[in-house]
Amino acid sequence: MATVTVRPMTRTEFDEWQLVTAEEYAGEQVEAGRWAAEGAVGRAREENAQALPDGLQTERMLLLTGLDAAGEPVGRAWVSLDHPRGAPDVAFLYESRSSRRGGAQGSDLHSCRRSKPRPGMPVPGRSS
Repeated sequence: MATVTVRPMTRTEFDEWQLVTAEEYAGEQVEAGRWAAEGAVGRAREENAQALPDGLQTERMLLLTGLDAAGEPVGRAWVSLDHPRGAPDVAFLYESRSSRRGGAQGSDLHSCRRSKPRPGMPVPGRSS
């Protein structure tokens, strides 16, 4: 099994991620018929800004980059230590993306997406 380590996103990674995630989210909303195409990316950026009012420094949010054994990025994750519906002792995975398809490192990081449709992920012990 390949080793994947995680670390906090850098400012550059965060800025790039903000643009990419807003474009992807906006596209999903437009495709589902929830939003009009015009202004969708701006609306997605506004929603992300509400969820992350202090950007990388937003309390109780983890914005992570996964690295392979050589220190190369293989993916990213956005985790809230608090469930958005207030469920106690449950974190919430907003996003997990692999940047490498088919490779062991990417699939190791990406495997946590399988749990995304569940309402939340239990956190062993307290997260505070």
